[in-house]
Amino acid sequence: MEYLKLGRTGLDVSRICLGCMTYGEADRGNHAWTLSEEESRPLIKQAVELGINFFDTANVYSAGSSEEIVGRALNDFARRDEVVIATKVHGETNARRPNGGGLSRKAIMTEIDNSLRRLGTEYVDLYQ
Repeated sequence: MEYLKLGRTGLDVSRICLGCMTYGEADRGNHAWTLSEEESRPLIKQAVELGINFFDTANVYSAGSSEEIVGRALNDFARRDEVVIATKVHGETNARRPNGGGLSRKAIMTEIDNSLRRLGTEYVDLYQ
């Protein structure tokens, strides 16, 4: 596998990033086409075995179940310090309560805590 620096972060990432939007529980999101945990785990394991160390997910992929599946699989198949986990934050904005959700500081802080819990890790490497 070929690796390169991720900008100025100092992180060495594989040229291929495994996007994990398709991993999740179909009944927890609005995408019936998601792959279950049983279907997702072999793909994540093979990615690790092939040297892919860069994994991307988000808090809204299957209502967070993508983060749960990715976190459990990486915990089983890789050492945390050998993988780069990227996740994203998304929040709905309410015009009547502009600070009650969306991307307010409070909402972002709440969502990173939720993502860390779902991923089963103390940190993410890239938060978008």
